[in-house]
Amino acid sequence: MLAPTLAIVDDDQDFSAFLAKVARGRGFDAHRFHSVAEACPWLSTHDADLTMLDMALPDGTGLDVIARLPNDRSGQIVFVSGTQNRDEIRRAVATPATQFIGKPLPPNELDQLLRQTLSQFERRQHAREAQSHLLVGHSEVIATVREDIARVAPTSFSVLITGETGTGKELAARAIHDQSGRTGNLVCVNCGAIPGELLGSQLFGHERGAFTGANARHLGLFEQASGGTLFLDEIGDMPAVLQVYLLRVLETGRLVRLGGSTEIPVDVRVVAATHRAVGPEGGLRPDIYYRLARYPIALPPLRARGADIGLLAQRFVDVMNNEIGDAKVLAPDCISGLERYPWPGNVRELRAATEYAYLRQDGREVHVMPLRRPQDRDPDDAADLRFRVGMTFQEVQERMLDRTLAFHQGDKTATARSLGVSVRTVHNHLARRRLC
Repeated sequence: MLAPTLAIVDDDQDFSAFLAKVARGRGFDAHRFHSVAEACPWLSTHDADLTMLDMALPDGTGLDVIARLPNDRSGQIVFVSGTQNRDEIRRAVATPATQFIGKPLPPNELDQLLRQTLSQFERRQHAREAQSHLLVGHSEVIATVREDIARVAPTSFSVLITGETGTGKELAARAIHDQSGRTGNLVCVNCGAIPGELLGSQLFGHERGAFTGANARHLGLFEQASGGTLFLDEIGDMPAVLQVYLLRVLETGRLVRLGGSTEIPVDVRVVAATHRAVGPEGGLRPDIYYRLARYPIALPPLRARGADIGLLAQRFVDVMNNEIGDAKVLAPDCISGLERYPWPGNVRELRAATEYAYLRQDGREVHVMPLRRPQDRDPDDAADLRFRVGMTFQEVQERMLDRTLAFHQGDKTATARSLGVSVRTVHNHLARRRLC
C-alpha cells in the first residue's frame, strides 16, 4: 500500500530521529538526511509529500537544497529551524516553502502538519484513482491497451502512443510509468505548447551565457526526469532540428546542454504521444519515428468502446459523489443514447457532460446527455424536430421524448413541462423502454 513520504533534512540527528519515529507511527515513509550533499540526490528524483528543512546545515543551508529541487514538485516544504537571523527567515518565506516554524517544534504544530499532509496525500491518491478511468471497461479494444501497457511497462523501450484528442494519452503514459518500477518522477511536456526556440532549452537544459538572458545554468526536463519517465505529448509538433538532437539522446543516453560541451549521461524512459498521423505526414522524421515507436500503442476512440461508455459515465458520477458527498447513480435510461452518440471529444467530452449533468439535475439519478454547442447543431438537433412518413406513433413519441430531454440537458421536470405532461409520465415512458 502506498504511504506518504517525509524527507527530513537536519544535522541534528536526535531531532530528525524523533521526527521520523513520530511520522512512521502515523503511516509515513520517512527518510533522514543530514547535509545538502546527502539530501539533494534523493530529493531531485523523489517528490516527497512533505520536506522538513533546517536552515543551517554542515555544507550549506536549506535555501541551497530548495535551489536544487525540480520545478514541478507538488509536495509541501516547511522550514523547521532555530535560526534567529531575520534575513535568513525573510529569504526562507520567499521560497516555495509554505511555512517557517521555529525550534523547538511545538507538538501541536507537528501533529497539525502531519495530519494536513496525510489529508493532501489521500486527496491526491483519490484523484489518481479517478484518473484511472482510461483502463475501465470490458471491451476488447481497452483490454488490448491494458495488455500492451502491462507488457511494455517493465522494459526500457520507448513508447509511442497514438489516438484522437481526449482518448487519454497522458493517462496511458502515467499508467506505463506507474507500472514500470522506475523510482524517478514522471515529467510531462506538451511539445506544441512551447515555442520551438525555447523547447530545446526546456528539454535539454542550457549553460550560463548560452544565449541572451541565460544568466544561470538550467537543468532540462531530461535531467529532471532522471530515473523516471519523460512524456513528450504532441511530439509531431517538435521542430525537425530538435528531433535530430532527441534522436541522438535516445540512441546514446547522453546529452549536451545548450551552450555546453560536456556529455551528461541520462537515465530516462521516453514515452511520446500524438493525435496526428505518424510518420513524415504527421510531422515526425522517419528515423525518430522508428526510435520512438519501439512499442506503439493505439488508444481507441470512445465510440469504439461500446458498453464501456456507461461504465465510464458511472465512474465519473462516483468521482463527483466522493467530492460532494452524495450518492447519485447514472440513469439507466440514458445509457443507450450515450452509446449511440459518436463522442468526437472522446473520454474528455463524456466526463464534461457527466459533470454538467450531475450538478444541474436534482434527484438521485443523473441523466447524461452530450453537451452540444449551438453552432454544432443541425436543424434536426435543435428545437425543431422532423418526422418522416411511415414512422410509428411509438417512434414519434420516443423521438420527441429523446430530443426534448436532450434539449433540456436531461432535466426531466423541464422536459415534462415542455411536453405538457407530468413528470411521472416521462418516468413511465423511460421505464417501459428499459423493460422492452
